[in-house]
Amino acid sequence: MPTNQQRREAAKRKLERQLARRAERAKKRRIIATALTVGGVVVVVGLIYLLVVLNSGESTNTATDATTEPTPSPAETTSGPCKYEKTPDQPASKPVDVPADVDPTPNAGTAKITLKTNQGEIPLTIDRAKAPCTAQAIEHLAKSKFYDGTPCHRLTASDSLKVLQCGDPTGSGSGGPGFSTKKENPTNLAPAPSGNGSVIYPKGTLAMAARSGSNVTESQFFLVYADSTLPPDYPVFGTIDPAGLATIDKIAAGGITPGDNGPTDGAPKNAVTVETATVS
Repeated sequence: MPTNQQRREAAKRKLERQLARRAERAKKRRIIATALTVGGVVVVVGLIYLLVVLNSGESTNTATDATTEPTPSPAETTSGPCKYEKTPDQPASKPVDVPADVDPTPNAGTAKITLKTNQGEIPLTIDRAKAPCTAQAIEHLAKSKFYDGTPCHRLTASDSLKVLQCGDPTGSGSGGPGFSTKKENPTNLAPAPSGNGSVIYPKGTLAMAARSGSNVTESQFFLVYADSTLPPDYPVFGTIDPAGLATIDKIAAGGITPGDNGPTDGAPKNAVTVETATVS
């Protein structure tokens, strides 16, 4: 049987083992707590960084940053006197190059263009002296076959405006060649009786159409088959030969399919297509 001394020593050793186990468990708890604390700090720091980046609009890859809008490249402009300008916002309705900007721009003499339409021929005479840059562009478009197979989409027959408009391959009134020509507005047309700044575009005039408020022209042109009153905002670049006026009179006599502007402004009832435009 163990003595009292032996029992006391056994109890002491048992207590020491218990204290050692408690100390070991406490140490493990401190290690785990430290790890959790450090991990929490890392997560918080990461979240703060992410919020800062998002709020500042920065990106880790600026090449794909959707918040940055690319700077549009400037329109290409020819270096000659006419400065034909590409129109990225109005791409070509039919493939065609920008005209060669000849220096000096031919500003004398005439050229003949014959519009062969399904309703008859419309011979035209281009006068380079009236609008040199316009004439150069129109000759280029005709030689490039831009007008071949295109409609004359608009016919007017009001008291003040009688024209046939052509030159848009789409037939919508909004198509063009993908480049523009500076306006060469007429300066020698007679004032209209109304006295409001308008002028008379005489019967037989060949002139350029233009978008409202624009300072340039593109490919659309109009043929005046009776004296018409307009602001002097449409370059005159030639005349319609008598045989061409006879063809247009026949087209006008066929009537108009009314459009948004009333019964005197719309598409010709007898559809008109420019089959070929040849320059001589």
